[in-house]
Amino acid sequence: MFIKKFKNEEVIIRGERIGLDESKLIRIPIDRLPTGTIIDIPVYVFNGKDAGPTILLQGGLHGDEVNSIELVRRMLIDKTYKIHCGCVIVVPLLNVFGFLNLARDMHGKDVNRSFPGSKRGSLASRMAYYLMKELTDNVDFAIDYHTGGEQRNNYPQIRYTPQDEIASKLAEIFNAPFKFGSKLIAKSFRNECFKHNIPVIVYEAGESLRLEENAIQEGIYGTLRILRHFNMISKTVEIPEAPESIKIIKRGWIRARVAGIFNSGVDNGAQIKKGDVLGHIMDTYGETSFAIKAPRDGYIIAKNNFPIVNMGDPLFHLGSS
Repeated sequence: MFIKKFKNEEVIIRGERIGLDESKLIRIPIDRLPTGTIIDIPVYVFNGKDAGPTILLQGGLHGDEVNSIELVRRMLIDKTYKIHCGCVIVVPLLNVFGFLNLARDMHGKDVNRSFPGSKRGSLASRMAYYLMKELTDNVDFAIDYHTGGEQRNNYPQIRYTPQDEIASKLAEIFNAPFKFGSKLIAKSFRNECFKHNIPVIVYEAGESLRLEENAIQEGIYGTLRILRHFNMISKTVEIPEAPESIKIIKRGWIRARVAGIFNSGVDNGAQIKKGDVLGHIMDTYGETSFAIKAPRDGYIIAKNNFPIVNMGDPLFHLGSS
């Protein structure tokens, strides 16, 4: 899959060299808070004995996406995943400031709309700049872990750049319940990596500020499938068998046509048929009830868990294969 020389033969971050069969924690300083507290990016590097691909595992680009942070944390502390060849670079928590403030953004700026960043820009812009400057020269491909926004729960899914053949193949190997091509967004991490010929897949699962075991486990298993595919970990590592990913071709949100109290009647990830009643919106006084019906066959790939909705609010993300 990779024609170029493997990059793990010489990994250099912040001027520190990590050779074959070495591991190291490197902290990339970004700024100081008014209190004098240093804001930095902790980067864990695990280099195997033999040459192989270098993969970046990145969590917490948005500070409130705790599922992504917990997923990467669990992989970081599990000693059964010893890297035999290639290199794994792990960033468990990128947006430290947002995490401390239970916020998606960093000081009012979305880090994932700040790439390629600037060393003289905002805190978010500087974090984006140093992430690209220090890590991307070492990386063959990356997995960027995310969750849904506030009260929106994504069923485990992989998103990839359709015109990137390697990213498409990585999505296939990861084998999440759902996968689909997603257009590049200006100033995003995936877009900037695409410009540098670094394939990125984005794992979306769960919702912000809430841990969900299924979302975490699916992400771990998918990551292990990729590591095992490239012989980076032992083939004896147990990974549960899973059905082949369902490729979503068409998707869109079913939105509220009236305001009121929303009651969902369908599970996230469920397969549905056109005309199925997915839930109801009721007025506050119990006088009216509006049924939400599926406009076509498909799967619920995300849903809104917030009970109070206004007209036009997204309720169900419907994907069709």
